[in-house]
Amino acid sequence: MNSTPERAFRFNHFVVRQPSASVVNGLSDAGGDRPIFSLFEQQHLAYCDALQQAGGKVTTLPPLDAYPDAVFVEDPAICFDGIAVTLRPGAPTRAGEAEAIEPALSILFPTVIPLPGHGTIEGGDVLLTDNEAFIGLSARTNQAGFDALREILEEHGYTVRRVETPETILHFKTDCGLLDSHTLFSSAQLAATGCFEGYDVIEAPVGEEAAANLVRVNDTVLINQGYPQTYALLQEYGQDKGFDVVTLDTREAAKIDAGLSCMSLRFRLDA
Repeated sequence: MNSTPERAFRFNHFVVRQPSASVVNGLSDAGGDRPIFSLFEQQHLAYCDALQQAGGKVTTLPPLDAYPDAVFVEDPAICFDGIAVTLRPGAPTRAGEAEAIEPALSILFPTVIPLPGHGTIEGGDVLLTDNEAFIGLSARTNQAGFDALREILEEHGYTVRRVETPETILHFKTDCGLLDSHTLFSSAQLAATGCFEGYDVIEAPVGEEAAANLVRVNDTVLINQGYPQTYALLQEYGQDKGFDVVTLDTREAAKIDAGLSCMSLRFRLDA
């Protein structure tokens, strides 16, 4: 497989899942306030609209009351080049999510590959560039899960880079996001590990580390609302690189350790 320029952020299809009322019981390491369901619904709808405005079709799956975190569809699967891989989330309460999303993926993708073995890995720990995959080991992704996904990705032409995610970071992509084929936006803590060697890195301003969980979708970069320094920084960068910056309110998702990237699967399906 040859690398296609900008394949890592040129999408025409998105999969999301309507939040269930049980989302108020989603996993949270931080503690504090629980999400308000009505606000979560509103913010999720705005997120879906932003994806559509960025260019592409949004497929919305029905809510799964049995799985409070099922709205975060990025964790039980990854998608690339007309292929979907169902993963194995590391949180016990999420153990059935991959099986639940597989039928919908089978309709969209000619090939759906279940993760072999017994290792755990969540999509929040996987970042794809045009020809490389970063996989972060974390509390949710172990070495066996890394090894299983690495084999699949390498078979499809990706170089795989293993990252030791700092213990204070839940998922690898909690603290980083792709801006373009050669540039990542990252918290200083994650960038200091040296994991992005060979790429350009823009660091989040001090105090705005949570803005690092951003999403590039075609010519739009979606960022979390409430980070004015990051907004100004990326607006200036985007003027030269050809993208606009859109802010979204994700405060309810943040209450259960989530953000922009985890609420969708983003991919390209060619007719």
